[in-house]
Amino acid sequence: MKTFKSKIDWWLVGIIIIVFAYPIIDGILSKQYALSYTMLAILGLIGIMFSKIKYVIVGKILKIWWIKVEIQTIRKIYKTRNPLSSPALSLDRIAIVYNKYDEVLISPKNKKEFIDELLKINPDIVVEI
Repeated sequence: MKTFKSKIDWWLVGIIIIVFAYPIIDGILSKQYALSYTMLAILGLIGIMFSKIKYVIVGKILKIWWIKVEIQTIRKIYKTRNPLSSPALSLDRIAIVYNKYDEVLISPKNKKEFIDELLKINPDIVVEI
């Protein structure tokens, strides 16, 4: 089993904190504490989700959150900065194309080591980075 953590764009984390900071502070100043507690709870859940983003290679399976990809079905890996929602905490991403039409965007901290591990299992993967 090999685990790779997600790369983190700290400016993205800063934006999320700023977006939630306003309603939290406003709720405290206006004595609407339910608003502040709700926003803090949501911010906490986002923090927990962020801390759980990792990519795990177990045998011939790549696990990305609840997604399980058979490494033998991976056809192509390419670099992207696509901002679509995905299990990636950075816009410095790679796209993994698997099966016939499936694709997932991820942002491993150490891309080269991650791709090398995948290539050990499936050397037929086309890498465009």
